[in-house]
Amino acid sequence: MEPHTQTDDTPDSRSILEGQLRECFGRVVYSHKTHEKCADILLSRLSRIKLWQIILSAVTTVGFIAAVFGAGRNGALVGILVSTALLVLNAYTKNYDLGELSQKHRLVGADLWIIREKYLSLITDLRMGEKPIETLQAERDALLEELHSVYSSAPSTTYQAYRKAQEALKQLEDMTFSDAEIDAFLPKTLKKG
Repeated sequence: MEPHTQTDDTPDSRSILEGQLRECFGRVVYSHKTHEKCADILLSRLSRIKLWQIILSAVTTVGFIAAVFGAGRNGALVGILVSTALLVLNAYTKNYDLGELSQKHRLVGADLWIIREKYLSLITDLRMGEKPIETLQAERDALLEELHSVYSSAPSTTYQAYRKAQEALKQLEDMTFSDAEIDAFLPKTLKKG
């Protein structure tokens, strides 16, 4: 894909480009956080399923042991019912690998993280005004191709994950740092405060 070049490097064209880059950056921030939240939700669900598999296995075993040692028909019935529930749960986990799906979301999140940082750098470069607009447009177009490649292989996210991402970004301010917070990570010579 040929990058679109513009010979007019006016403040207006830079402002238009900045608006587009900011919009793309915001979408990538949300996508990154949503994939992270999807991974978290799936791992939590997997953990609950594993716990229920252990509980149901234990109850099944107790039911059959009770049947052998005199609980008779009622113990066997409990064992059969719980064993059937365990079978359904095991069939679900066989056909729907939550661990693998969670890992795919983590990988997409990692790919989106670097693209997010590249958009931030591109916006910074634009604001500095040292690169020609044609170079910035070419970098933008390359980022769009990268982003398309990541999205085309990404698993679908859920509304629940999007809402959790929205809460993390808006209320918990996951992407926001004060100067004091940043200074805490920097050596003394690079601190602002």
